[in-house]
Amino acid sequence: MKALYKSGPHPGLELVDRPEPEAGTGEVKIRVLTTGICGTDLHLLHWDGAGAGMATAPLIPGHEFYGEVVAVGDLVEDVQVGDRVSGEGHIVCGICRNCRAGRRQLCIRTRGVGVQRDGAFAEYVVIPQENVWSHTREGSTDIAPELGALFDPFGNAVHTALKFPVVGEDVLITGAGPIGLMAAAVVRHAGARYVAITDVSAPRLALADRMGVDLALNVSTVDIERARQQLRLREGFDVGLEMSGHAEALPEMISVMNHGGKIALLGLPTTSIDIDWAAVVTHMLTLQGIYGREMFETWNAMTAMLQTSQWLHDAVASVVTDVLPATRWQEGFDAAAGGTGGKVVLDWTVF
Repeated sequence: MKALYKSGPHPGLELVDRPEPEAGTGEVKIRVLTTGICGTDLHLLHWDGAGAGMATAPLIPGHEFYGEVVAVGDLVEDVQVGDRVSGEGHIVCGICRNCRAGRRQLCIRTRGVGVQRDGAFAEYVVIPQENVWSHTREGSTDIAPELGALFDPFGNAVHTALKFPVVGEDVLITGAGPIGLMAAAVVRHAGARYVAITDVSAPRLALADRMGVDLALNVSTVDIERARQQLRLREGFDVGLEMSGHAEALPEMISVMNHGGKIALLGLPTTSIDIDWAAVVTHMLTLQGIYGREMFETWNAMTAMLQTSQWLHDAVASVVTDVLPATRWQEGFDAAAGGTGGKVVLDWTVF
């Protein structure tokens, strides 16, 4: 099969022939139709400190995907050949305290598809049946392959956006990348009063208008305090979603939060961040880290929302701005690294 392969602990990827994986006991073999390019994949391409720190090589990366089941191993019961599926990329141990308590997203031994084991930048991928999300079984037969590849990052957006109640609340989102954009659509769908989003990319802020935001602010030219002023918030934002990981984003967000405000943090910073802890304490703010998706409540929530809201379905689908054949993977990675568009998806059906 064709696959994007990292042959060793060094920068670069190659489109090469690799052996097809086979489904073992309890596993499912999937013919990959589409894959999304994630920030994690960029780290693995460049093999920078973050990439080398999270993965081992040789490796086939890729963890955002959509495909069709072509084979199932022994003891697989709930997934059938022909199902159209996406996949949960976090494979958990099942026996640590959190796993046994039903909190699988908090497993201390999580292994990532496309990070610690071969992933979906290939014509075929194998994952455990527990990690398969069957759109066929859930009645979502109208999911386009490009949207199906978004379910992993869309899950990140839903997990972050719905961590705290947002009905009637004023929400600030820092970072208008694909996940930030989808989070904006989710909080609008869920009943937020005002939704503001910040970024330094004019094209991404333009995309944010499709998500129903009330204010898209370019913080390279305007102070974040302007967001509070323009929306006439006397007491600040109620909920913050920090999606960028930028060193200045969280301190600035804290400065415009209402007392008792709640902040969910998904963005991974690459440097240490100095924040005003006195403000956190005296304003009684809540800071909550978010990693991945709740397994599998987030998956249920995002499927249900897309099934019942055509507006949300179309808004989330519009986050995909580039679809390229897998043979043009370098062009796709360059577009993803540019930071000016939405989600880049590779098509594995055309060679």
